[in-house]
Amino acid sequence: MGLSMNTEESPEKNLDIVVFGATSFVGKLVCQYLFAQYGVDGEGGARTEERVKWGIGGRSEPKLNELKKSLGEGAELLPVVVADAESEADLHSLCARSRVIISTVGPYALYGSPLVKVCVETGTDYCDLTGEPQWICEMIRRYESAAKDSGARIVHSCGFDSIPSDMGTWFLQQHSESEYGETCSDVRMRVQTLKGGMSGGTVASLLNLWKEEATDPELQKIMADSYSSCPADTARNSGQRSIKRAEKDTDTQGWVGPFPMAPINERMVLRSNAIAPYHENFCYNEAIVTGSGFAGAFGAKALAATGPIGKFALRFPSLIRLLENQVLPKPGEGPSAKEQADGSFELRFFGTTSGGKKVAVKVSGEGDPGYASTAKMLSQAAVCLALDVSKAEKAGGFWTTATVFDGRLVERLEKYAEMKFETL
Repeated sequence: MGLSMNTEESPEKNLDIVVFGATSFVGKLVCQYLFAQYGVDGEGGARTEERVKWGIGGRSEPKLNELKKSLGEGAELLPVVVADAESEADLHSLCARSRVIISTVGPYALYGSPLVKVCVETGTDYCDLTGEPQWICEMIRRYESAAKDSGARIVHSCGFDSIPSDMGTWFLQQHSESEYGETCSDVRMRVQTLKGGMSGGTVASLLNLWKEEATDPELQKIMADSYSSCPADTARNSGQRSIKRAEKDTDTQGWVGPFPMAPINERMVLRSNAIAPYHENFCYNEAIVTGSGFAGAFGAKALAATGPIGKFALRFPSLIRLLENQVLPKPGEGPSAKEQADGSFELRFFGTTSGGKKVAVKVSGEGDPGYASTAKMLSQAAVCLALDVSKAEKAGGFWTTATVFDGRLVERLEKYAEMKFETL
């Protein structure tokens, strides 16, 4: 692979950010947010103290122009980069224009790999919102060494997967260190409330993962290993476990069940600890709070049954086709504007130090977590990477949000993304 020098200061890179896959469901939300926040070339947005030069990219010029028109007055000046996700020549042209690429082209396992490859080759920084752990493992295996050489900072999972989990754990550990002079060895995240819809892109990614896993023994091993995204020499804690069934929970004094996003979130938090250790004997898990009594137990058991039922259904291709065609949202579809506005989330983190001290924090957000809120998180992660974190400070490689951004992203999320990080 031919690698370029670090191109952060290249005069050709006249844009801070390009949103690639801009006409996808989440891509449009990101563009709407960036336009409202920063306008075009830093002019005309709601927040003009920061100048962010950004543009949009995708394979269909007519659709990109239609998107510009939908954004409103002033957006006609928004730069457009036409590029096909499968054409490395196109992607090289894309990377030549921008310091940071936001990718919303999913499922990433099907469509996202060429862009990561080209970003690594050209030293271009990259953010996405993938929740596909098998793909992240593959990208790290293929390109981590080359990214360190080229200066490309690759930051996966910059949406609801996995910013609240990763930054929430970071925030808890900072509080524990400040309060007790030591960090927590054991952290548990519990989903207190979660209100939002589902897009066709998310459904497609999940189905693709289940289909791959059903026929690939090596992938089955990866999905069974919570440390699969960590460096090979990472010490493994025998106490590390995932919540896979209904359980009584001592932190919340009620029932909890499996959280569908735990497989990606737990891996990202464990990778953060492997890169910049919180504790040498660290473990982490996630679950959804379903309440107390019979209703809580029933809800937790229903959650525990969802995954096995979905994977069992894959044995019947005609059923899957029926669901995809008649029931499940299709790629490009998602929750309505009202559903997005009405959505919200509240996550609680409980930590225990080696000395038995207890710490608790809360992370909450307004807007549908997977879409309205994710668009803001992803946008601010990219802005943070472009404006706040120099390559002299954080060199090339595959980073997590907690290890590359620290408190600067927390500040941005609270200021610009309707999120709160609070101690309890």
